[in-house]
Parts: sequence; structure tokens; C-alpha cells
Amino acid sequence: MVIRSQIFAVLVSVLVWLLLGCSLSYASQEDIDCLRSIKDSLEDSLGYLNSSWNFDNTTEGFICRFTGIDCWHPDENRVLNIRLSDMGLKGVFPQGIVKCKSITGLDLSSNKLYGPIPSNISQIIHYVTSLDLSSNNFSGEIPPALANCSFLNILKLDYNSLTGSIPPVLSLLNRIKTFSVSNNLLSGPIPYFNVSLTAEDFAHNPGLCGKPLDPCQSTSKGPKTGIIAGAAVAGVTVAAIGVAIGMFFYYRRVSVMRKKKDDDPEGNKWAKSLKGDKGIKASLSNTSMSDLS
Repeated sequence: MVIRSQIFAVLVSVLVWLLLGCSLSYASQEDIDCLRSIKDSLEDSLGYLNSSWNFDNTTEGFICRFTGIDCWHPDENRVLNIRLSDMGLKGVFPQGIVKCKSITGLDLSSNKLYGPIPSNISQIIHYVTSLDLSSNNFSGEIPPALANCSFLNILKLDYNSLTGSIPPVLSLLNRIKTFSVSNNLLSGPIPYFNVSLTAEDFAHNPGLCGKPLDPCQSTSKGPKTGIIAGAAVAGVTVAAIGVAIGMFFYYRRVSVMRKKKDDDPEGNKWAKSLKGDKGIKASLSNTSMSDLS
């Protein structure tokens, strides 16, 4: 049994070694294609990539000598980090980075990149621990898919033109240590992060609120506004009911008066006639008394 176990362990080790060797060679070519795609998709106005990224060289580890590229090992074409900060690069987010499957860091800060951050960003850079896209001109909303980049320790999106709110799901990034979205066009409440962040990390956004910034107005003053509005509606309703009751009695009184007038159109002529008859009888009576005398 012991011998069989040892043989099985050796076979497993050989199989793992073969699979790993194949994946490494495949990954090396993919990393080369990754960098080639980045170079082709960006406008290199300052010539940093054109002067350094020479793909005619096919020696092992040649891409590790490219400007801004760190490899897992100097003699192995496997990209560890891509650091292209402040190189005057212009264009949209380079989707070809998806071929660099083993990168753990991506820094494209201080360039002239624009357009939205890809909605499938977590599928492009799933294993990165550091992502810096600051000081560009990225627009649109922060993709909620960033929450799936669960290894992120650093996320910098400041100094862009990002709009909308900060996705609440980003609070699931439990490894995050640095998070900055200052100087954008963001609004809405700030999600809770399980790390100490400062007001500077969220500053200069027109509508952001909540800790560590000022409280959100809708949370602190919403109930008072509702009470005031309710009182105003109630006051108007009571006033309307009062006016309706007043108008009812007014028209009722007018109606009664008109009815009486209609019942006696001569204006109580019978009473006046009766008074006149009494006057005539009184006059006749006085005349008779004078004759008898």
C-alpha cells in the first residue's frame, strides 16, 4: 500500500508539472499578445511605448525589459504589473489587458484616457490587488463589477469625470486599504467601508454625502419636510370645507327668501288691505257718533 501511494504521488506531481509547464508557455504568448494589443489601442503621443516596446525581439523574458512592465521573473514572459503612469497615452480603456491573466497591479494614472470604465472590469483584471485610473478623463458610472475584484487593496478613481453614485456593493471589498474618488461628479450616499477613510478621499463631488462627509439631507430633514407638507395640505382642506359650509347656508337663506317673495308677490297686500278696512270702520264709527250728538 505504501509503495502504491508513493507511485500515485509521483504520478500526480508529474501531471501537475506538465500542466503547469503548458500553462506557463501559453501564458507567455498571451502576455506578449496582451502588451501588443495595449500598444496598438493607445495613442502614444510622447513615444514611450514606441521607443521601448519592440516585439521583434523574441528572446525569453524580452517583454520584461519594456518600460512600465514588471514580470514575475526577469527571464519569464509573465507580466506581474503594468505601470504606465504619466506617459501621455490617449484612448479608451485597453480591453486587451484581459490577456495578461497573471497581473496583480495596473496603473494607468495621469494620462488622457477617456470613455467609461468597462462594465466587465472584473473579468479583465480579476486578480489585481492595485488599480489606479486617477487623473484621466474617464466618464460614466463606477461599474458595480469592481466588487468582484475581491483582491483589491488599492482603488484610485480620483480626478476623473465619473457620475452617478458609488455602488453600495463596493463595501464588499473587505481587503481594501486605499479608496479615492475625489474630484469627480458623483452624488448620493457614501457606502460603508470596513476601513478608515477620510473626507479627502471623497472631496469635491457635488452631491456626495454621508460619513466622512456631511450627513445626507434626505436622511436628516426628510421627516420634517413631510410634516410641514402634511400640515399645509390639512390647512387647505379645512379652509375649503369651511368655505363650502358658508356657501351652503348663504344659498339656503337666499333660496328661502326668494320662496317667500314668490308666495306673496304683492308684498303682504292683504295685511295692508286689512289695515285699510279697519281705518274705514273707525272713520264711519266716529261719523255716526257725531250725528247722534
